[in-house]
Amino acid sequence: MEPKDVKGCAEIVAKHPVIGPRYGNQIGDLAKAWLRVVGCEAANTTVFQSGDGPRAPICCLGVSLFVSDEFLREIKTPPLRWVGPELARRILAGNSPVLSDNQSREANSRGGLNLLVWEGCIHPEFEASGEVPSHMMTAFIEVHSGFLLKEIINVQVENVDRLQWTLQSGGLLWNPVEGCYQKSSKKDPKEIVRGPHIIGVTREIEIDRRASWDPSWVGSLFDYRPPQCGFNRSEQRMLLIALDGATDPEVAKQLNISLTVLKKRWLSVYHRMDDRLPRLNSRNPEPEVETLKRGKEKKRHLLAYLRQHPEELRPFSNKLLKQAGLGKTETLK
Repeated sequence: MEPKDVKGCAEIVAKHPVIGPRYGNQIGDLAKAWLRVVGCEAANTTVFQSGDGPRAPICCLGVSLFVSDEFLREIKTPPLRWVGPELARRILAGNSPVLSDNQSREANSRGGLNLLVWEGCIHPEFEASGEVPSHMMTAFIEVHSGFLLKEIINVQVENVDRLQWTLQSGGLLWNPVEGCYQKSSKKDPKEIVRGPHIIGVTREIEIDRRASWDPSWVGSLFDYRPPQCGFNRSEQRMLLIALDGATDPEVAKQLNISLTVLKKRWLSVYHRMDDRLPRLNSRNPEPEVETLKRGKEKKRHLLAYLRQHPEELRPFSNKLLKQAGLGKTETLK
């Protein structure tokens, strides 16, 4: 989601027959609040279009945030409330629970992040498509893989089908009275959807699931490997654009830099790759192959590695990673 998309995305939420009314009079503040978080390291904002081209209509959207421990405790304390309007109100009031860039880097390097899904809204015209939720979940996994997560909260789905699908994917219902997550509830699913509710899962729960050979689909997000390359944010942005298949001129245009600067950035990336990931070059061309071809091979090997290791593209603190001694993989067993 880019700033130019925000107004249209907020209108989709406003027009939604179930989600829109939850905001009440605050629905007019949604676009303003989203503009405050778009581009922040603690926000992941995604739009899905129904076709190719910049004018293709948006069929669904997703907005998720990394939030403070305090806010997570508040929204899980009874009585439960609609979280979307509460987020909009706090962000615009200057009391935002969204982590700052520095806080995100620190939490992603030591301790872990709380991931909260603000909205995952499908345009009513595309509700009947069974493929849309599947595409949304696949994108959700892709966008949030590689982070050091400790809890995932998916708040307040809009219908029974979405509720059941979310639970089947690994989410659990929060019981505010007992103060714990549960597999099921005695309440009728329609009653659950009508009122404020929370669906989530923690790292500890997923560890127990795997110990009993019952891992969940969403549980893969808790797998974590510390980054090895230490790319800075400028390099990470370049690599993220390149992963989408953009050519060097297209990457330079998006980053608003010259091709000369872009070339120097690639050289810096290759130098770090050679130093910290020498195995990626084990299949390098023979010495007599042209330099250009060697560069293409390096880029191909690097991008292939990054698709398997998204942690290299997530914000982190080198200092805290070293202090925490995170030099080995922390994949859940």
